[in-house]
Amino acid sequence: MNPSSEAATLPRGTVADTRGVFPVLSVVVPAFNEAGTIPLLYRRVAEVLQKLVSQRWELILVDDGSRDATWSVIGGLAAEDTKVRGVRLSRNFGHQYALLAGLEMSEGDAVITMDCDLQHPVEMLPLLFDKWQAGYKVVKTLRQDACDIGWFKGWTSRVFYRVFSYLSGVRLQSGVADFRLLDRQALHELLRFNEEGLFLRGLTEWIGFSSCAIPYNAGERACGQSQYSLKKMISLAWKGVSSFSIMPLRIGILIGLIGSMLSVFGVLYAFFGHFFGKRTVPGWASTLMVISLLFSLLFVYLGILGEYVGRIIIEVRRRPRFIVCETAGFDKRRPSPHE
Repeated sequence: MNPSSEAATLPRGTVADTRGVFPVLSVVVPAFNEAGTIPLLYRRVAEVLQKLVSQRWELILVDDGSRDATWSVIGGLAAEDTKVRGVRLSRNFGHQYALLAGLEMSEGDAVITMDCDLQHPVEMLPLLFDKWQAGYKVVKTLRQDACDIGWFKGWTSRVFYRVFSYLSGVRLQSGVADFRLLDRQALHELLRFNEEGLFLRGLTEWIGFSSCAIPYNAGERACGQSQYSLKKMISLAWKGVSSFSIMPLRIGILIGLIGSMLSVFGVLYAFFGHFFGKRTVPGWASTLMVISLLFSLLFVYLGILGEYVGRIIIEVRRRPRFIVCETAGFDKRRPSPHE
């Protein structure tokens, strides 16, 4: 039996299929107002993949509700190259959902996700592919802090990964990025999650499978400025923690118990001071401060509780996580993996 006929008889997702002679590689890239970057990204990705897997690759560009000419550029590339596919979302659903849309549309035996701004080095694609060929089903990358990244962003990033790992019980290495490779079997399990508030970095770690991590130095943005504001970073961090752990609620309970114990000690102090002491210390300022602190903690706890209740409401609604309004290149004949 020749290799091609043997590979054709195997179902997708098996070890023999993903390690076969003719693997297909998909690259998924979300884009938001990246009309100027996409042509450069395409040329560099195509050059690398053409040498790596010849014609057995696809580039899926997901327009996450861009307000510039991003979709026109994607459509033009899809018309010129049959290996380019375009997915246009009806509005801006966010980076994680744009990634999910591309992952669902991919057909490769291995799928690589990366950002459009070229800060994820295209030259590392062969290294990720080689690690996959060596048997790893998840190949992660770890961003090394550059000198110009800023102390605040670097510090908050390290703190977040430590806090997330502690609260969720899922160990997330500092600097892990959405620049990764997923085997078809790992991707199939990842796509089974239907929850809102996606945090793909945590889910990729949670599903398990054999994995390895590769450090990389982020490149400079090809053009423009980052669309990922501090507000979006905080939102992603909270979604990551709240979707993986109820520990914040338990911390609120612990703070409440500690506050109650302090209140009991305060009552005992006032009681003995009144009946056995020579005089009672007024202490109205300290009392007011303690009461204000406790009420502040109470409202913070209620806010955390409200966030979790809100997430329950969102989950119960079962609304679609993203809406695709247009595609490009998917109606064309795809080259056979064995051609």
